[in-house]
Amino acid sequence: MSEDKGPKIYLLPNLMTAGNLFCGFAASLKIVESAMIFAGSAGAPVALADASLQIHYAIWLILASCIFDLLDGRLARLGGHESPFGREFDSLADIVSFGVAPALMVYKIVLFEFPRFGWIIASIYLVCGALRLARFNCLAAADSVAANREFTGFPIPAAAGLIASLTLFMLWMDEHDRELGPGRWVLPPLMLFLAWMMFSRFKYPSFKGFSWRSTRSLPKFAFILIGVVVTVMNFEWMPAVIFIAYLFYGFLRPFLSRQMKQDIEDDLDEEDFQNNGKTDALPHPSNSSQTQKP
Repeated sequence: MSEDKGPKIYLLPNLMTAGNLFCGFAASLKIVESAMIFAGSAGAPVALADASLQIHYAIWLILASCIFDLLDGRLARLGGHESPFGREFDSLADIVSFGVAPALMVYKIVLFEFPRFGWIIASIYLVCGALRLARFNCLAAADSVAANREFTGFPIPAAAGLIASLTLFMLWMDEHDRELGPGRWVLPPLMLFLAWMMFSRFKYPSFKGFSWRSTRSLPKFAFILIGVVVTVMNFEWMPAVIFIAYLFYGFLRPFLSRQMKQDIEDDLDEEDFQNNGKTDALPHPSNSSQTQKP
């Protein structure tokens, strides 16, 4: 009898996915702690400041999940190993970090004021995110080249990153009040819009071609370096600018020239264009340990 060895589990990519899951769960705990502190604060300034601090922690943990989610796919493709386990593990981590945690955060910040309808809005975002991940897994399992090269619909890590970074920006603007001001009312319609965008037909680049071996000209390298420095120096609002720019890029992409898209998108390299779209010129989903989820 042949021995069933079970699925292959590659260490480094799945460690990154575990980090993603850990940060998502920790973010959810921080949001619950913030709600408990706020409920027992009776308006005390010190308690309100502590509750706001827990939300800050949750935001940074969600953004850290985005970084872990980016790294697991890069490490998997760098090793060139196949692992359906990694793909499924990644989706399970994503639904916690980019589905449950943002939905909980928005519910705690604003939706709890509408107990009859608030949970429905949060649930719509969560369910759409889960369906989005399931659809992508089906495309990846079918070895879809389109799923590997670009995303159809807004990726769920970017959706969670947009919600978290925008909340961070609003907390920074209302820092003296220790809680969000009227700007928090932007979050519920934004969640519904992002839920729709995850099932839209807009195309978004996966940027999977960007890796440790990627090369750039000196002006492009300088531009990227300046962007990183500006983001670090203005961490309160630059992440929101980056995620909003990525969101709108999907609307502008159909109107860009082929050369301009090639300059922007790392996965559209010269070899792709020279092969004129042949599938053997593209990285295949089955050649990676786990794929970056939308």
